[in-house]
Amino acid sequence: MRLRNIPCADSVVQSHGAVIMDAKSQRGGWKQVFGNDRPIRIEIGMGKGQFLLQMAAEHPEVNYIGMERYSSVLLRALEKYDRYGSDGPDKDRQELGGDRKNTHSLENIRFLCMDACELEQVFIPGEVDRIYLNFSDPWPKARHARRRLTSSGFLERYARVLASGGELEFKTDNRDLFDFSLAQVEETAGWTMKMYTRDLHHDAVMKTGNIMTEYEEKFSAMGNPIFKFTAIKS
Repeated sequence: MRLRNIPCADSVVQSHGAVIMDAKSQRGGWKQVFGNDRPIRIEIGMGKGQFLLQMAAEHPEVNYIGMERYSSVLLRALEKYDRYGSDGPDKDRQELGGDRKNTHSLENIRFLCMDACELEQVFIPGEVDRIYLNFSDPWPKARHARRRLTSSGFLERYARVLASGGELEFKTDNRDLFDFSLAQVEETAGWTMKMYTRDLHHDAVMKTGNIMTEYEEKFSAMGNPIFKFTAIKS
């Protein structure tokens, strides 16, 4: 599906107070960015932000960073973020933009407009506590396998920025991508599979505390099973 370009996206993203534009300059200093020593968890390819925003709202004891490559997609996440506003998630819709600084109800979230390949340029070893991958592009053609966010090359990147015992959580509705991902975790040094399921919403253990993404709501409503695994940096 072709990504629809939104003309104002770049300027809004660049001027928004919750977006860290010069992310590489913060490498090793993310606790200073948030002003506390809480764990840092990131979602790579966060899309329109439903998952990350709800996680941040339910877990104020954790700092969250949403990474999205496309400014037109990140714009939609920022719109949702702004709807939370200073009065919480039920505040009426307000105009997008402006530096919100510390007036926002979700002070434990920041956004980056960047590619996952740049991960190590933004985080030092051990700086990240957990990584979330939700409904990533499956890149179905075999010649594009290395582009998949669960390929061994990306798993090695994640391991280099995760703390010891840090976790990777992955969800998808694509069976072929899930099978590929399970095999990659098994074959990549430094990773141990913690648990997985091929039907998340009917798994009594793994569905506990599950927060659905926009895609997850759509696909599960169609009757598609949702696949999930959690792997640990060993």
